[in-house]
Amino acid sequence: MPPPNDLDAFFMPFSASRQFRKTPRLLASAEGMYYKTVDGRSILDGTAGLWCVNAGHCRPEITAAIADQLGVLDYAPNLQVAHPLAFDLANRLRAMTPPNLTQAFFTNSGSESADTAMKIARAYFHARGETERTILIGRARGYHGVNYGGISAGGIPNNKEAFGPLLPDTDHLPDTHDLTRNSFSRGQPEHGIDFADHLEVLIEKYGADRIAAVMVEPVAGSTGVLVPPVGYLERLRELCTQNGILLIFDEVITGFGRLGTPFGSDYFGVTPDIMALAKGLTSATIPMGAVMVTQEIQDAFMQGPEHLIEFFHGYTYSGHPAACAAAHATIDIYERDGLLTRATKLGQQWEDGLHALADCPHVIDIRNIGLMGAVELASIDGAPVKRAFNAFRAAFDKGVLIRTTGDTIALSPPLIIRRDEIDKLFSTLRAVLHEI
Repeated sequence: MPPPNDLDAFFMPFSASRQFRKTPRLLASAEGMYYKTVDGRSILDGTAGLWCVNAGHCRPEITAAIADQLGVLDYAPNLQVAHPLAFDLANRLRAMTPPNLTQAFFTNSGSESADTAMKIARAYFHARGETERTILIGRARGYHGVNYGGISAGGIPNNKEAFGPLLPDTDHLPDTHDLTRNSFSRGQPEHGIDFADHLEVLIEKYGADRIAAVMVEPVAGSTGVLVPPVGYLERLRELCTQNGILLIFDEVITGFGRLGTPFGSDYFGVTPDIMALAKGLTSATIPMGAVMVTQEIQDAFMQGPEHLIEFFHGYTYSGHPAACAAAHATIDIYERDGLLTRATKLGQQWEDGLHALADCPHVIDIRNIGLMGAVELASIDGAPVKRAFNAFRAAFDKGVLIRTTGDTIALSPPLIIRRDEIDKLFSTLRAVLHEI
């Protein structure tokens, strides 16, 4: 694939666009664990694209399923009519997710899943006559996509500051990042269950009868892999149950095997009332997301005359036939190849290789869980994010794709990664950290 002649017309997302245009990093093809650049260099994918290519790139089973479906039924709306694949996929997700989550609402991205989850929470209480329950509690440094609901409940400042005013009736728990007590923890940090107790402060502030839901990522991914302290999620679940508040897990990143279990709720043994999914659902081949809810939540909408719409929300491409085909083929691969639990088998090597970087220059913390990892770097005085960005550029030049957020390097490879590729990833990163 030849490079484009002009790089100016594409308004790039989340990018240092001026720097990119001076030194473009253009990917032409992909297979398995590797991208290939337009000039023919192989790039080891250390981030599963954007936390999403869990089954590896260009799996022929998935591409064939998409092509076959497009030749049979290219599009069908799921508003007042429907197609069988969407029902089949909903039933399959029901069987995979925790037993209390019985209904699937389809979306097209993690951002849409997050906003849909919040709308369902508010609408659920409205349907029950509890119209005063409108407050949505997110978490500082939380990421729930980039739609207005997601950035309002989310807690990453740069994602908010240019776009106000934001959604009213939102507030935030503190994040769980605690370098003083938990630096260089392996797996779940020991200290920090007390961060969950701040929910009691918000309940006191607003009253439990005004709070609709608490929404958190089981592991805060996009902000730099913040692993929940021991007991933290259990405490949130306890407080939500005691006060009639819905608990929403944003599992857009932690879903579909990232932690070595099908979902983060399985890993931590904590079950939410609503679960937002995307990314790994189709291994990123076609945009698709889903929101899983309990039977009780869905039943609350099933009132009144049967000819009336119960929930005024949805998307043109909700449950798109080709996306459903991609999801079925992806889940087939997960189940056949044992990818939903493979992170458990690789976990110790991943953890040891990651923490071996602790002696590299400027490293102030390392965090890991499943096949997720973070290397936090000390910021350059007066130039925050520059050190990690320099690492990103140097790693790409050496044939490895990493992800950076702030001054943290985040890692989340496809679940098919081999042991020698884990070694290559960390040896390259070691060289990069010494070089920069």
